[in-house]
Amino acid sequence: MFDNIKAIRRNDPAAKSYIEIVLCYPGLHALWFHSVAHSLYNLGLPLIPRIINTFARFLTGVDIHPGAKISPGIFIDHGLGVVIGETAEIGRGCLILQGVTLGGTGKETGKRHPTLKENVVVGAGAKILGNIVIEHNVRIGAGSVVLRDVPPDCTVVGIPGKVVRSKVDFGEAGERMLDHNELPDPIARIFSILAEKIDTLQQEVNDLYAKVNATAPKHTPVKGDQELQEYIYGDGI
Repeated sequence: MFDNIKAIRRNDPAAKSYIEIVLCYPGLHALWFHSVAHSLYNLGLPLIPRIINTFARFLTGVDIHPGAKISPGIFIDHGLGVVIGETAEIGRGCLILQGVTLGGTGKETGKRHPTLKENVVVGAGAKILGNIVIEHNVRIGAGSVVLRDVPPDCTVVGIPGKVVRSKVDFGEAGERMLDHNELPDPIARIFSILAEKIDTLQQEVNDLYAKVNATAPKHTPVKGDQELQEYIYGDGI
């Protein structure tokens, strides 16, 4: 319990005091309810854990199945819309934002939900589905859909999720854990690479034309060039 409070205090600049954290953080309250429900679930009680789960979901907006295994020291920020499945496992130091789903992919039995190792950051609205393993120190960008195992110390973005950067530097105190604004855009990067290749090919064509005709024509911008540049550099289309 105290590890979770400390995790909130460490990671949330909006937390002004420990009293505020205890009274006003629904993610923390959901974890408390889950701790009770999980203990009863392990005793084999058939209905009471699910009743506690339903009551906690009504109060907090966080749906954690009583069977989920959650280590101390995690932080569910805001929490509204978070869904954590029965066989999900979450390691120490994880940060989960609102709208995250740790779910299954069908009606399979056995281990069917994700495993998050230590210090994983899951951005708002991200979906991690199936019996996959997210290794330690991974950041998953907001809105991503992850369907495969993710190696340690990297960043994942997109639908489906792709590893776009390795060796993330979290720092000794995890100060970079909330810097989702620094996540790269792999689609824009690919467009940028293709645009550079097209420019190179255009220049080579002009050089060849110059050798044949003595003078090279000026490059005429192709229709859509401006829109492509605006997309690549983040101004939209």
